[in-house]
Amino acid sequence: MKKYILAIDAGTTSSRAILFDKKGAQIAISQFEFTQIFPKESWVEHDPIEIWETQLKAIKDVVNLAKIGFNEIDSIGITNQRETTVVWNKKTGKPVYNAIVWQDRRTAFICDELNDSGKANIFYDKTGLLLDAYFSGTKIKWILDSDPKIKQAASDGELLFGTIDTWLIWNLTNRTIHATDCTNASRTLLFNIHTLKWDDELLKILKIPSTVLPKVFDSSEKIGCTHSDVLGKEIPICGIAGDQQAALFGQMCIEPGDVKNTYGTGCFCMMNTGNIPVKSNNRMLTTIGWKIGDETVYALEGSVFIAGAIVQWLRDQLNIINDASEIEDLANSVEDNGGVTFISALAGLGAPYWNPNATGAIMGITRGTQKGHIARAALEAIALRSREIIIEMQKDSGTKFRKLKVDGGASNNNLLMQIQSNLLQTQVIRPKITETTALGVAFFAGLASGFWNSIDEIKGIWEIDKKFDPQVLEKDKTVISNWEARIKKVL
Repeated sequence: MKKYILAIDAGTTSSRAILFDKKGAQIAISQFEFTQIFPKESWVEHDPIEIWETQLKAIKDVVNLAKIGFNEIDSIGITNQRETTVVWNKKTGKPVYNAIVWQDRRTAFICDELNDSGKANIFYDKTGLLLDAYFSGTKIKWILDSDPKIKQAASDGELLFGTIDTWLIWNLTNRTIHATDCTNASRTLLFNIHTLKWDDELLKILKIPSTVLPKVFDSSEKIGCTHSDVLGKEIPICGIAGDQQAALFGQMCIEPGDVKNTYGTGCFCMMNTGNIPVKSNNRMLTTIGWKIGDETVYALEGSVFIAGAIVQWLRDQLNIINDASEIEDLANSVEDNGGVTFISALAGLGAPYWNPNATGAIMGITRGTQKGHIARAALEAIALRSREIIIEMQKDSGTKFRKLKVDGGASNNNLLMQIQSNLLQTQVIRPKITETTALGVAFFAGLASGFWNSIDEIKGIWEIDKKFDPQVLEKDKTVISNWEARIKKVL
């Protein structure tokens, strides 16, 4: 009897494996952090081998924790940090360079050159993306250009590119399947979201050979099986989606106009726009939400590069907390932010500014400033940046959101969620299962395998944990006005 779906959640700071049952309940979870590498200012890398080793360890560990056998797993879904780029040799299986992480800004100069040569509209019209160092295409170009031997090997058809989903699938299938799905492909600057194909013109502009690219599958489709040499069993891989698209589906935002915000390392707000790719007039991204069979669902997205990473920074660099969970109590130790504003541009600024060179700042400090004020201002920064992109999305869609569904680790912070509700003047809804990224890709896998019969069956699984209703507070006007004035100084 196949009782479980295994969700592989390959995040920015850790490799996780989660088992879900037929009711969508989380049976067991395993998580292992991996090294964050910062070779130069604004450069961020990961070791792809370490990602694979920690992910394999998490998969084996979660099965042991649940006290089940691999033969009880129906299928596997894989969700991943998007845009992070791996290029490897298909014969040796070894990466030619470290994975360049989505937060990395080293290719900003390539984007500037493309902008200056008038190429921005070509990319935007075909991919729905703005030219930014965030996306995979310029990262691939940088790796190929970094060494003449690497460039030659790519030209000779010896190298493969993949986002982290592709890298894991290639290893899980013992180097036999080179695949991704349309949601991850849509974040590369190389995939035409209208034709649903890799685009020759874009490849030519960036001088990337098509031989490095993976085959593109639906988000919910059997692409192959794990190799028995890897897990001891052949388990179907039936779902792939970038983390934010998986969360959109996991939140059951299946109707046009439905909105979710994921509070992870960054904040990513997405709105389902149905079968129509809505072109943004406010510097949001148009992206593929998912594809199941003949139906492609599109979404608008706004990205905040630094959200939960602020809390990590306060822990690791400033040492004002010992554990991320302490931030809520510290922020609650004061009545307000004491006039402090935390501009959270620790890795440039995403939507709607798209300024890769912006740096962070803590403003309004006085002799009376306490750690609690900085902690509270940090939480407000997460909510204020989310507020900015949500306001722009409302302009694009022509509707005011009635509610905001939230997920991700930081959504468990009740103070942050109440701040978000107050600053937006919108109801915030947190589901019982906040692991909606993993749950979403489990849904994709289970739909393809027949574990669940329909989206209607899945809708019955999603449940509300807590609602946060907006309060009207006079001090929030000052929080917003200080933010608007002070972020201009950073820009």
